[in-house]
Amino acid sequence: MEPPHSAPESETRRRRSPAWIAAAAIGLLFVGLLAFSLSSRTSAPPQVGSPVPLFQLTSFDDQPMELNAEPGKIRVINFFASWCIPCRQEDANLEQTWRQYADLGVQFYGIAYEDAASRAQEFLEEFDASYPSGEDPGNRTARVYGVTGVPETFVVDLQGQVVKRFLGPITPDQL
Repeated sequence: MEPPHSAPESETRRRRSPAWIAAAAIGLLFVGLLAFSLSSRTSAPPQVGSPVPLFQLTSFDDQPMELNAEPGKIRVINFFASWCIPCRQEDANLEQTWRQYADLGVQFYGIAYEDAASRAQEFLEEFDASYPSGEDPGNRTARVYGVTGVPETFVVDLQGQVVKRFLGPITPDQL
């Protein structure tokens, strides 16, 4: 009896190669997704009494927004989004408090979170927000601040330390 006809070795390799290529592609995809997941993780938010992370952004009116550019001022950093219902509830309160304390050495910053710049600008115009606000490309600043949703607000003292973190909408009395 003759052994069953076997294909030449080169033909067998050609038949296997698509499976190996697919397995390698799936492996590379998995490694890429894992790397992206690790690089886009949110940090733990700064704790009360700890130094606040510095940031450098550009406001919607093309002015620099730099946390470290305002030493000796109390700072209020608000993460918001145009699609956020609670943000709509608090924006008038933020603007009212900003106007009341701006001349007393308090600086407000609005940072758009997971929002299109055009929509965030429309939102701010709707509420006549006059404090510096800008987008956060790639949500880098939000990740450093440990933001997981909006609105989220940080109050920073004269020494650059977090004195309060608010999750959800805030009122003028809370500020």
